[in-house]
Amino acid sequence: MKRKNILTTVTALAAVAWLSASAVMANEQPLTEKWAPSEWGPDDKAGSVNRTTPAMVLKAAKLVKRGKVATLGKVYQQDAPAFGSRGWRMTIPGMPSGGPFGPQELVYNDEYLATEIGQIGTQFDGPGHIGVITSKGMYFYNGRFLEDPDIGTYGLGPLGVEHVAQKGFVCRGVLLDATALRGGQLPIPVANSKDDPGIVTDADIEEMVRRQGIDPIEEGDCVFLYTGHGDIWHPSKWDTFDAAEKAKRVALFNSGEPGFGLSGCEYLAERKVILWGADSWGSEAVGPGFGGENPQPFECHIKMMTKRGIWNLENLDLSQLVADKAYEFLFAWSPLKMKGATGSPGNPIAMY
Repeated sequence: MKRKNILTTVTALAAVAWLSASAVMANEQPLTEKWAPSEWGPDDKAGSVNRTTPAMVLKAAKLVKRGKVATLGKVYQQDAPAFGSRGWRMTIPGMPSGGPFGPQELVYNDEYLATEIGQIGTQFDGPGHIGVITSKGMYFYNGRFLEDPDIGTYGLGPLGVEHVAQKGFVCRGVLLDATALRGGQLPIPVANSKDDPGIVTDADIEEMVRRQGIDPIEEGDCVFLYTGHGDIWHPSKWDTFDAAEKAKRVALFNSGEPGFGLSGCEYLAERKVILWGADSWGSEAVGPGFGGENPQPFECHIKMMTKRGIWNLENLDLSQLVADKAYEFLFAWSPLKMKGATGSPGNPIAMY
């Protein structure tokens, strides 16, 4: 059999296998519950950032009272923790990469980067990142399917992060300090239960807001959770650790994480926040079987992003905000305008 025919046969068999499996495993909730069209219409590609109004921006700007700035991004480097097989490989070819030019002997350096650039380190999850298998195909935000003709391996078309980046985020930032609530760093959950101390529930959110003396969470807010788990990958001490200590910390960091439970995520969604995030690698609780309050892995990702278009920022450095007890601040950031990408790196800024 010719090579082309073999490849065609293998591809056809793989498609049949996927269709057979999906018929058994299909999640029909997006279809039966009519997750699409979104409240912003069938053509929307940006999601909850559409809620932002000039009045919200002006109100958030009034939170700058001390004249302080905190950058919330972590350093991108090769030995930092990463989910699964993801990695960051940056080299400076040539040293210098080019030159010399002219009588003043100008030289320059470039970097070459190999990475999952939208899903590494401090990362923004965009419309094309999380989907679910339905009987009609792989469903993503606002009723788009991975099998649609305008979506492909060289770009996700209407699911690309650039559609969110066109708007960007300027909002009231809210810090929820779960370590103050629990009396220390939250543990990795050991049970799929609201009672597990590593899972932050709707009641926990209300209690943190009350204790911190801030206004209730409301429409247009960006809400970030500090669990202490991010300090395993310490934002300022990482390069002081030797290779063995880093390896130990990477394993612990990636073994699970405290974070929002589904009830907490639903609470934020009901209050119409436009962005959620945490100091951990997934923002939501990851315990036994990758589940949180329920056994379903990454259920907050599904219900917040795929269902509602409320995007997520992971691996944030919230340490300065915690130290300053800056529980409310002006938050500003936008994903990079990478056409068709699943997400974006970045360095968000808090001003207070």
